[in-house]
Amino acid sequence: MEQLISERLQDNLSRLKLNRTAEVLDTVVQQAKENKSSYFSFLDHLLEEEVAAKDKRRIQTAMRTAGLPGAKTIEEYDFSFHPQLDQGAVMELFDLSFISNKENAVFLGPPGVGKTHLAIALAIKACHHGLRVYFTTMDALIKKLKEGASRQKAYLSSSLVVVDEVGYLPVTPQEAHLFFQFVSYRYERSSIIITSNKSFGDWQELFGDPVIATAILDRLLHHCKVVNIKGHSYRLRGHSISKQIFKEQEQQMNQATSQNQ
Repeated sequence: MEQLISERLQDNLSRLKLNRTAEVLDTVVQQAKENKSSYFSFLDHLLEEEVAAKDKRRIQTAMRTAGLPGAKTIEEYDFSFHPQLDQGAVMELFDLSFISNKENAVFLGPPGVGKTHLAIALAIKACHHGLRVYFTTMDALIKKLKEGASRQKAYLSSSLVVVDEVGYLPVTPQEAHLFFQFVSYRYERSSIIITSNKSFGDWQELFGDPVIATAILDRLLHHCKVVNIKGHSYRLRGHSISKQIFKEQEQQMNQATSQNQ
């Protein structure tokens, strides 16, 4: 009799698409017997398993839809490698209030300091909270913008858009205008995260037009959290070439300081 009930339960669970419940049913039943759990506790345990599995699938789907290049968490970020970085300012972003306030976030710094890592970690946190996220590089975004924009495009309609690698490739005047239109459309509507190896003072050269560059920065920075990460590449730690690169960076900084004096 018990075997027949078990088979009927499995069949009904399959028809209801309660896959996780079907998977753990025998285990949870055995645990309930051993612990002498109440019917309510037994049912609660089963439903918790099913809800957790559905949440996991939902988040995985959201991350795939967002186009994230990998999975990075804030727990994996090595703050000790960049002791000058304001950890409190970074962690404050992870309450995601900047998204609900329709503000932006910008991570500045040389290659390898973890700008993209932090941007991805924020994007994943947003996915966990059920927000629609879109991840793109600056080069890929420009190509999309050239295809023609509509309000249904994910890079316009998503709650959060991450634009990675701003400043790594040259931008034509036409592309600068397209990027300006993108920033203008999302201004005070929804949030953007930017990662860039260029300081804001270099954006006029990057976009080739001081008027456009100023207009972009004006809208981007009006409601914005800026995190400037100074330091050396985490990826190059321990490599002999890193010492030469770091030495050259220090010499350039010293020369710039001398010229300013």
